[in-house]
Amino acid sequence: MKIVHMMLAGALIAGPAYAPVLAQTSTQMDSQTATADVSDNQLVTMTVHEAWVASGRNEDKFFDFVKRIADMSATKRGVTLPDSEAAGTKFGDLIKTSARRDPDQLLYAVVDNAVKTTAGAGARATRAANRTKK
Repeated sequence: MKIVHMMLAGALIAGPAYAPVLAQTSTQMDSQTATADVSDNQLVTMTVHEAWVASGRNEDKFFDFVKRIADMSATKRGVTLPDSEAAGTKFGDLIKTSARRDPDQLLYAVVDNAVKTTAGAGARATRAANRTKK
């Protein structure tokens, strides 16, 4: 991302003659990033902004990233997210608010917090019961 910012800054300094070339280079880099498959290992180390860029700035692909991380987080925490419209809205609002507040935080941290908050007290009781059975 720093490269893109430097290219845009260069375009402002160099003048309009170089701007189309720099803009095209930036677009090519974004589309290459967007088309590359992102592994789970890569995904859990991306910031919100890096994941947005890796999605090609595509809401559907970014949402797929969020769903993948939510599945990982819920599995790791041993919880099942409620399957209701209200829970989905709450989950989405938590992610949007936190991601917009700090796009440089890890997307996994944002989603994990939303999973923890949305799963709520019922999930904590279930986890505690499961631990005592072991």
